[in-house]
Amino acid sequence: MTLAFPAVGAASFTTVGVIGAGTMGAGIAQVAAQAGCRVKLYDARDGAAQAALVRTSDALTKLADKGKLSIDDAQSTAARMTSASDLADFHDCDLIVEAIIEDLHAKQALFKSLEAICADTVVLASNTSSISITAIANGLARPENVVGMHFFNPAPVMQLVEVVSGQRTSAAVATRVEACTRAWKKTPVRCKSSPGFIVNRVARPYYGEALRVLESGGADVPTIDLVLREAGGFKLGTFELLDLIGLDVNLMVTKSVWNAYYQDSRYRPSLTQEEMVAGGLLGRKSGRGFYVYPADASAPPASMLGPVPTMVQYLLESDALDPLIERIKAAAIKVQARKEDDPLGAGMFRVGNATVCLTDGRSATQLAYEEELSNVVTVDLARDFATAKRVALARGEETTTAALADAVGLFRALGMEVSVINDIPGMIVARTLAMLANEAADAVLQGVSDAAGIDTAMKLGVGHPEGPLATADRIGLTLINAILVNMHGHTGDDRYRQSLLLQRKVWSDGSFNE
Repeated sequence: MTLAFPAVGAASFTTVGVIGAGTMGAGIAQVAAQAGCRVKLYDARDGAAQAALVRTSDALTKLADKGKLSIDDAQSTAARMTSASDLADFHDCDLIVEAIIEDLHAKQALFKSLEAICADTVVLASNTSSISITAIANGLARPENVVGMHFFNPAPVMQLVEVVSGQRTSAAVATRVEACTRAWKKTPVRCKSSPGFIVNRVARPYYGEALRVLESGGADVPTIDLVLREAGGFKLGTFELLDLIGLDVNLMVTKSVWNAYYQDSRYRPSLTQEEMVAGGLLGRKSGRGFYVYPADASAPPASMLGPVPTMVQYLLESDALDPLIERIKAAAIKVQARKEDDPLGAGMFRVGNATVCLTDGRSATQLAYEEELSNVVTVDLARDFATAKRVALARGEETTTAALADAVGLFRALGMEVSVINDIPGMIVARTLAMLANEAADAVLQGVSDAAGIDTAMKLGVGHPEGPLATADRIGLTLINAILVNMHGHTGDDRYRQSLLLQRKVWSDGSFNE
C-alpha cells in the first residue's frame, strides 16, 4: 500500500504531538510551536504537561524581555501549545514525537496505542538517544512510518537533530522529517539506526582515551584537561565534561554502546569511572566528581622554564608540524636546514641538546631506541600549532634534564605554556584525535552516515571545533594511521586497530572529505 503524504516542505506537518513533558519533551514542543506548528503536549503524570507549558511560556517571556524574541512571537508561540489529557487527543496529529523513558517496550507499547488512534499517514518519531529504531518499529502495523528524531539538550538551543532511519523506515518519511527539521530552524543529519547513532558512538574516544591516560599514570586530571583545551582546541576537557554530564549518565551510555557492539574493546568502560559512580562521585550534581564543587580558584601549575634558543635544526617537511616551524621563524629563531647525513626524519628537529620528535604513537623511550637517537623529547599533537596556547612534552628514560629544558625553552619562547607529562604512547591530544577519526571512519565505512554528516554532527552535537575527519585530513592521514598502528603494537589492545576505510585512504593517498 502506498501512503499519500503531503508535499515536503515547511508546512509538511501542521499538528504535532509531543509525548513526555520533561525538559526534552517540553523543549521539542517549544521548537515546533516557534516554527508555526500547532502542538499538543502530553505526559502520563497528572499536571506535568500543564506545568511544562507554564514554564515554557515563562521562558518565552524572558526571551522577549531580553530582546531575543518579539512579544508577539512569544505570545503566539505559547498560544499554539496546548496540553492533552489523553492519547485520544492525538487523533488529528500528523507527526508525533515521543520523549519518554528510555525503555524499548514502553516505546513500542506507546506507538502501538497511537497507531490505533491516528491516521495511517501519521509519522511516529522517537527522540531516543540509544535504542534501535528498527526494534521500536518491530511489531507495529506501519513500521515504515517510524523514524528517529534525536534532539540534543536543550532542544531550543542545540542545532543538531539526528534523523535516524531504521531498517523499515520509508525513505519518503525520512526525507519529510529532514525537511521538517530544517523548517524548524535546526540542522538535520541523516543516519541509519546503529548503536549510539553518530554522536554517542563517535564521541566515546574523547572520554575513553583521557581515562586511559589517567589510569596509565600519564598525567593528572587538571593537566589532561588543560592540554585538551589549550592544545586540542576542545571547549571543555574530558573530566570537566564528565562532571558536567554526570559520571553515571556518561557511564550508562558507554555501557550501552559497549554491550550493543558485543563488548568490543573500542568502547570498553573505565574501571576508574565505575568506581567513582559506585561511590556516588557523580560530578557537579553530587558536589564532587573529578573536581570538587563549588570549584576553588587554584591556578594551573606553572610551566617549567628553559633557555631561549637561537636556532633549531629543521626536519623533513611534515603537514602537522609545518605550522610550528613557521611560528618558530616568526619568532626570529633561526631555522637551519637538516644536514644530509643527519638521522633526523620527518616530524623531528633539534634544539640545543634535545631531539624533539612529534609523537607518532611511540613513547619517547621507544623512539630513542628504534631510531638510535639521543635525548629524545616527544611533543604532543596540537590541533593547530599556529595558534595553540599549550603543548605537552615527554622525555625518554635516558633524556637529560638539560635536554628537556632546551625543548621547554623553545616552546616558551613561542608564547606557549608547557605541560611535561610522563612518557606514554600517543600522549594526550594525538591519541584522542586519532581515535576520534578512526571511530568516525568506521561509521562511514558501515554506512551510518557520510563524512560530511559525521563532521557536522560532532561539531553541533558535542561542540568540537572541527569534525574528526576534517581534522584527520588536515593533519595527515598517514600520521593518524601511524599513531594507531604504534599504539596497537605498544599496548596490544585491540581498541587501537585501524579502520579499513582509514587504511584504504592512506594507501590511495586520499582524504575523507574529497
